[in-house]
Amino acid sequence: MIRNKYKISVNQNFIKEKIEQIEQRSSQMRDKAILTHIFSLIDLTSLNSTDSISKITALTEKVNCISDKFPDLPNVAAICVFPNFVPTVRKTLTIKKVKIASVAASFPASQTFIDIKIQEVRKVVESGADEVDIVISLGEFLEGNYELVSEEIKKIKAVCGDAHLKVILETGSIEDLSLIKLASFLAMDSGADFIKTSTGKMEKGASPEAIWVMCEAIKEYYDKNGRAVGIKPAGGISDISTAVNYYLIVNEILGNDWLKPERFRFGASKLANLLLGEKYF
Repeated sequence: MIRNKYKISVNQNFIKEKIEQIEQRSSQMRDKAILTHIFSLIDLTSLNSTDSISKITALTEKVNCISDKFPDLPNVAAICVFPNFVPTVRKTLTIKKVKIASVAASFPASQTFIDIKIQEVRKVVESGADEVDIVISLGEFLEGNYELVSEEIKKIKAVCGDAHLKVILETGSIEDLSLIKLASFLAMDSGADFIKTSTGKMEKGASPEAIWVMCEAIKEYYDKNGRAVGIKPAGGISDISTAVNYYLIVNEILGNDWLKPERFRFGASKLANLLLGEKYF
C-alpha cells in the first residue's frame, strides 16, 4: 500500500514559506545563463485541433534551424505532438538530440478502454516516439481506486519499450496536496520515468505548490529506491517568471543533478517564444 510505503503528509505552511522565498529570489535570478538553460529543457508542444501535417512540418523545420538562427542557444529538448503527427516529426526532424514526444492513451481525458490506450501507446512508439505522455485515470484515482490506476500505468509502461513514459497527474484537479504526493508515488511505483503536472487542457495547470510536493516525492522515491524520476511542469506557464520559479524549486529540492533534459522538462507552447523575445514558432 502506497500510504504505508512513503511519507504522504505535507507541511503546507512550510511549503508556502519556501515558495515565497523562492519567488522573492527569482527576480534576481533571470540572468542569461538560467534562461538559456530553461530553453534547453522545453518540450516544444503543439496540441491543437487545427494542427495539420503542414503546420507540424513547419514547426519541426524551425527546430532544425534554431542553431543557425540563434547560435548562442541550445536546442529544445523535444517536440511534443498528437499521435498522428509522430511520423511527420520523425520524417522532418534532423537534430538528433531533440526527442520526439507524443501524447497518447486517450489524451487528455484518459477515458476509454485500457486495450485502446495500450494500442495507441504501442502505435506511437512504433511510429518513432522517444517519449510518451499519458494521463492517469483521474476519476478512478479520486475515487480511491489506486490499484486500478497503478495497473493501467504498468500495462502501458510494458509496451513503451525504450520510450520514456511521462505520467500526467492533472494536479489542478486534485485539491489536496497530500493526494498530489500520493499520485506522484503511485505513478513512480508503477513505472513512470517522469511525472508531469498537467495536460494544459484544464482551467488549472501547474502550480508552485504542486511542483514542490512532486519534487519532494521524487526525492524520497530516489532515496528509497535509487531510481531517478524526472519532473515536468506543464499548463499555464505563460511567463518567464513562472518558469524561473519552477526551475528554482527543482534546484532547491532535487539539486543540480535534476537540472538537465533527462530529468527536467517544461511543457509549454509559448515559453520558447517568450525566451527568444520574438515570434519565431
